[in-house]
Amino acid sequence: MANLLRKIGFIRLHDRDTEDPKHHQGSLKGTKGNQKNNANKHCQTANESNILSTPEIKARKLDQLGKDKPTGKDKQGKDAKEKQQTGGGGSKATSASSIPPLVPQRPNCTQVRTRRLMKELQEIRRLGDNFITVELVEDNLFEWNVKLHQVDKDSALWQDMKETNTEFIVLNVTFPDNFPFSPPFMRVLSPRLENGYVLDGGAICMELLTPRGWSSAYTVEAVMRQFAASLVKGQGRICRKPGKSKKAFNRKEAEATFKSLVKTHEKYGWVSPPVSDG
Repeated sequence: MANLLRKIGFIRLHDRDTEDPKHHQGSLKGTKGNQKNNANKHCQTANESNILSTPEIKARKLDQLGKDKPTGKDKQGKDAKEKQQTGGGGSKATSASSIPPLVPQRPNCTQVRTRRLMKELQEIRRLGDNFITVELVEDNLFEWNVKLHQVDKDSALWQDMKETNTEFIVLNVTFPDNFPFSPPFMRVLSPRLENGYVLDGGAICMELLTPRGWSSAYTVEAVMRQFAASLVKGQGRICRKPGKSKKAFNRKEAEATFKSLVKTHEKYGWVSPPVSDG
């Protein structure tokens, strides 16, 4: 009987413990503890996979890599399959990388050149001193014949013009596609001049007509004034030698001469006035 009562007491004690809230809290704490242990275990596993700190982990990692690495036959089969899918032209990534990048659109050079030259024509027509006049070659806005009416009246060149009844010096000016960012090509047409930095074919030796000396701020009027000054400074004269004075300048010869002098000056520099002129 005593044993029976003792057993009943143990049973009631057990039921009371299981129904006690503290007992549930203890259970929750145990669950949280297990979750924390599992999380720590997971972090340890991740650390072991990233940091090979022991020989055992290194060996395990090498074994896993050996299993995952494809064999030579598998690799050849995979490459052949990719070639069949792409038609032998490589992967999509390769074909995509072969496409050139889009080039940003550049401003229309023809429109820029046209607007600039129209503006220059209007400004030249407004000049009141009759310094220069312009005629379009065959109504081509990009090629002008410019007539220089005036040089220094105290110069020998001006005296030559008076004595030979030469009213003006004619120059041909051609404007490239990227004008005003590149200089025009300018040459003398008539009369045939000597010295004054005028060379074979009517080419003109002036640094501002070269890519290195040019500025987009220069106007045709400013270039002509500089040319008129260089003619006088270089002691330019009208050729009066028999036979030679009637020989016209040639564009092809002028272009070849100009290219040659630009190379020479790029190599040795520009001297103004040239050493040969003192």
